Amino acid sequence: MQLPVQSQSSMYAEGWEKDAGPEELGEIARVADRTGFAYIACCDHVAIPRRLAEAMSTVWYDPVATLAHLAAITENVRLMSHVAIVGLRHPLLSAKQYATLDHLSGGRLILGVGAGHVLEEFEALGVDFARRGPILDETIDALRAALGPEEYPEHTGETFAFKDLGQLPRPAQTRVPLWVGGSSPAAVRRAATRADGWLPQGDPRDKLPAQIARLKRLREEAGIAEPVTIGAITEPLYVGEPAWSVGRRTLTGKPDALADSLRAYAAMGVDQIQVRFRSRSRAELTGQMAAFAADVAPHLN
Repeated sequence: MQLPVQSQSSMYAEGWEKDAGPEELGEIARVADRTGFAYIACCDHVAIPRRLAEAMSTVWYDPVATLAHLAAITENVRLMSHVAIVGLRHPLLSAKQYATLDHLSGGRLILGVGAGHVLEEFEALGVDFARRGPILDETIDALRAALGPEEYPEHTGETFAFKDLGQLPRPAQTRVPLWVGGSSPAAVRRAATRADGWLPQGDPRDKLPAQIARLKRLREEAGIAEPVTIGAITEPLYVGEPAWSVGRRTLTGKPDALADSLRAYAAMGVDQIQVRFRSRSRAELTGQMAAFAADVAPHLN
């Protein structure tokens, strides 16, 4: 699941998150860890321009700092950037941060990356917004080298080049899973040809099968035999019958009915689902998480 509190776009943040902070975030992470969630995720934006602040808000926790903090208070749940705008930073800098995070967490990192979409953010950091796609492609290649086993990684490309520069500690994982986020044609191509996983961004159920088929076709055409992890973001969820208006898109009801609905994702070829629960408080959210883990998740696999 994507963590609440750490990003507060008006598109999805609940009212109680405005006054929440490290205590709430820590408790939610511990509940996810204790109840068997696969990963917790944190978004990435460096700065939000005034023209977008009303919709996006300016609350965006740094993913490396946030996930490192949560790594220290959890044991098993994986830690994912969903997604890191890695093109905003030199790949050696990102590699240093994320390799350290993976090392300190005992190999729990999933590095989710994306192209970004805020023009002013790129301009402020001196990165060419118009070239963010090609820059991301090369950054992924550079990160593959920089997050690999070699103490002195090497990469030569159009934008970045490095060699004879050592970085320790290395990641705990032999290969850090790298997942690409986004649903544009470029993002699907990038996921198919450069990634270990795909994180679609808001594709409705009826659009997913065609997207998955295209991704698998592109991967086959590229001659990549390794499996790719295909994800999906589900509709908002509420386990049970809510006593308040949770919105018409929210899936509600008894656990077996929710499980039956969510199994449709597996039938499409989805390997993992990211869930978000409607809630009016931290206690209601953690209660929803526990109910889902106990009564819904066992029926999904």
